[in-house]
Amino acid sequence: MFVLEFKLKGNKTQYHAIDEAIRTSQFVRNKCLRYWMDHYGVGQKDLYRFNTHLRSEHKFVKELNSHACQTAVERAWTSIVRFYDNCQKGKSGKKGYPKFKKNLRSLTYKTSGWKISKNRKRIKFTDKKGIGSLKMKGGWDLHRIDLEQIKRVHLVRRADGYYVQFVVKEDLSNLVLTELPPTKHNIGLDVGLKYFYVNSDGNQVEIPQYYRKSEKQLNRLNRRKSKKFRKGQQQSNNYLKARNRYARKHLRVSRQRKEFCKETALRVIQSSDLVAYEDLNVSGLVRNGKLAKSINDAAWSSFRRWLEYFGNKYGKVTIAVPPHYTSQKCSNCGQIVKKSLSERTHRCQCGVVLCRDQNAAINILRKGLATVGHTGSLELDSINAWGDCPSTLADGENCLSKQGRSSYELGL
Repeated sequence: MFVLEFKLKGNKTQYHAIDEAIRTSQFVRNKCLRYWMDHYGVGQKDLYRFNTHLRSEHKFVKELNSHACQTAVERAWTSIVRFYDNCQKGKSGKKGYPKFKKNLRSLTYKTSGWKISKNRKRIKFTDKKGIGSLKMKGGWDLHRIDLEQIKRVHLVRRADGYYVQFVVKEDLSNLVLTELPPTKHNIGLDVGLKYFYVNSDGNQVEIPQYYRKSEKQLNRLNRRKSKKFRKGQQQSNNYLKARNRYARKHLRVSRQRKEFCKETALRVIQSSDLVAYEDLNVSGLVRNGKLAKSINDAAWSSFRRWLEYFGNKYGKVTIAVPPHYTSQKCSNCGQIVKKSLSERTHRCQCGVVLCRDQNAAINILRKGLATVGHTGSLELDSINAWGDCPSTLADGENCLSKQGRSSYELGL
C-alpha cells in the first residue's frame, strides 16, 4: 500500500459540503461509541446494524455514502479494540478508553461514492452531500495507476486547504525508479541533540531546528489569536482568521521538518550499501519534560521511517540496533568508559580520542554488521538477536519497532 496525495480546488459551496460530510462521519462515529458504552457485549456487527438504523432515522446520515458511514463505524471499533488490547496486556497507566471526537479533519470513502474523470485531473463525489466535481493539483500521474488498485479515498482538511489521498494497493518493489550502483560503503548513524546525526566516518549534520527558529513568530500569532477569543460566545471571523494563520505557520514548520528528513535520508541511502542506526524508543524519550521539545524538533522517528522507505525502494540494507552502551564502549578495544552526557569526547586508556558521537556510530555499525551476518569485530554472543530488521524489509509497511529501549543514550 502507498498513498498519492493531491490538493483539491473548488468553490466555497463545495468546501462547505466537504465540512458537512466530515461532520456527518464524526456524528456516526460518536453515536456508535455511545451505543457501545450504553449496551453490554456490543460487537462490530452490532455497530454496523446500528449504523443502518442511523441512516434510516437521520436524513443527513443517509445522504453520505454508505461506505463512508462504514469507515466511521470502523474508526469507532478500532478505538474500542485498542482499549481492550491494552487491558488484556496489562498496560501500565491509562488504557486509552475511547473518547468522543470534537473536531475530525478527515473522511474516508471505499470503492464507491467517487469517480475520477477520463483525463485523471478531476474527482467527483457522487453521494448526496453536494460535493460535486473538484480539480486535483499534484505531481503524481494517475494514468500509471489502475483504478481498481485504489482501495480507499481520504478527504483531508488542513489549515491551507483540502486534500484527497488515494490509497493504492501495489507492491512497493515494483516502484523502484533506478538501480543504484553499489557504493561498497557501510555507515553507522548516531542521532542526537547537538548534531542531527554523526556517522561512523566522522561526518556531522547540523539540526535545522525549524520549530526553535519559528517559536517567536508562533508565540506572536498565538497571542493575536487569544486576544480575539470570546469566552462563551460565538467566535468572530477575525478570530477564525487568526486561528488559521496560527495553524498555517505550524503546518509550514512540520513540512519543513519533513522535507529535511526526507532529503537527508535519501542522501544517506544513495551513498551507502548498508545503514545501521539506533532503535530508539522516541515515545518514551519525549516524556523527559526538559528535552521533549528538542527531541520532537529533531524528528528522529520521521528520519528513521524515510530511511526504511528509501532503503526498501532502492534495495539497500537498513537495520536498527539497540543503543545500549554504544557511547560508553570503546570502539577500538571494547572497554567500557563511563562518561556523563556533558562529556562530548571519548578518551580511552588504549589511546583512542574520538568525538563521543562518532565512537557511538562505529559501535552501531559493528552491531549492524554482526546482526546481518557480516564479519565484524563485535562478538555475536553479545549481540544475541538484538538487532531488529526494519519493518519495511519484513512486510513492506513503514512502521517503527514497538520494542522499548533504554533512555540512557539520550542526547548522544
